[in-house]
Amino acid sequence: MNTKPVYLTAEGLEKLKAELHHLITSERPRVAARIHDAKQDGDISENAEYEDAKQEQSFLEGRIATLEGQLKNAQVIAGHNGDKVGIGSKVVIKGTDGEEKLTIVGSAEASPREGRISNESPVGQALMGRKKGETFTVQTPAGSADYTVISIG
Repeated sequence: MNTKPVYLTAEGLEKLKAELHHLITSERPRVAARIHDAKQDGDISENAEYEDAKQEQSFLEGRIATLEGQLKNAQVIAGHNGDKVGIGSKVVIKGTDGEEKLTIVGSAEASPREGRISNESPVGQALMGRKKGETFTVQTPAGSADYTVISIG
């Protein structure tokens, strides 16, 4: 069993708890009803609705197990206010494409489109422990990219 810590903000923890609650109390009974109804249609060996419902159940149970594991290993992080980048830091970096505002979060909360990057991502890893004014290089699929830490909040 995986015992790797799952770093979450308090907000992220609540989101995961809410998703798990919704899946268990709403989605699981809905899928069970789909399976029950499909069984009522007779021979399940060639019943596409039954097969689809069973597949949905499998994905649902997998997501529930994932969420339960993440919550079991959750470590809530507070906002990071140090002079070095850490999980919870709000960072402004400058690269060739201009400035980017990023928040360093655990992988369970990462959402790059919202500026929330994982501490395990290439940029997140390169940022960890950096101070304001430091320049660093990140290897990306398109080649290397240079950034400077503008501010840490």
